[in-house]
Amino acid sequence: MGRGKKAGFVKRGGGATQGKRAERQRRASDDEGPSQEFNDEEALRSDDDLSGGSDADSQVTQTTVKLGMYDFNQCDPKRCSGRRLVRFGLIDEIRLGTRFPGLMLSPIGVSTLSPADRTFIEQNGLGVVDCSWNEVEKTPMNKVKAPEHRLLPYLVAANQVNYGRPCKLNCAEALAAGLWICGFQNDAKILMEKFNYGPHFLEMNKDLLEIYAACSSPQEVIKQQKKLS
Repeated sequence: MGRGKKAGFVKRGGGATQGKRAERQRRASDDEGPSQEFNDEEALRSDDDLSGGSDADSQVTQTTVKLGMYDFNQCDPKRCSGRRLVRFGLIDEIRLGTRFPGLMLSPIGVSTLSPADRTFIEQNGLGVVDCSWNEVEKTPMNKVKAPEHRLLPYLVAANQVNYGRPCKLNCAEALAAGLWICGFQNDAKILMEKFNYGPHFLEMNKDLLEIYAACSSPQEVIKQQKKLS
């Protein structure tokens, strides 16, 4: 959640174009590097539209990483990608105010996610905050109890509502991106298989995800983003 600053290329349908205009806009914001908006409020399609089928139609394979979500109930639960993953049993809904031991992708992160977080995530889990970007300033983030918070680097959404828009990931895309960057590619694929746009999200961001996954620190992730412009 949040707006990013550094440039990247936007890949659509497997082709890459330079996001120069987005780069100029991002440079006007924050010096720490881009962060993603994990916002399902605008995803106004039904679950069947998002996945290509009902929950009961899909076989569930569990992830190796423990996944969780704080849900501030700011969007329709029937149209929320995070809630869909909860119904599949792929992530746990964390009660507000309850401690989550793992790393949280959230708008209050001050550092960018990198492969340096892999061991912590493997041992303690990865979570996401599901809230509306438009209401983040009014959202009681003090109810998110996690020891580590991170921002995601620049990536491009593939969901139907925000397709091709940088830093507009929904919760499922955000979790998949975090898993991929930290070396849990199979877990990322498991999540994205539950949405008809999911495999394309991984494909259109493949080059970016591989670049970030090869970094060793948050600083290197940000450095690589700068090279993409």
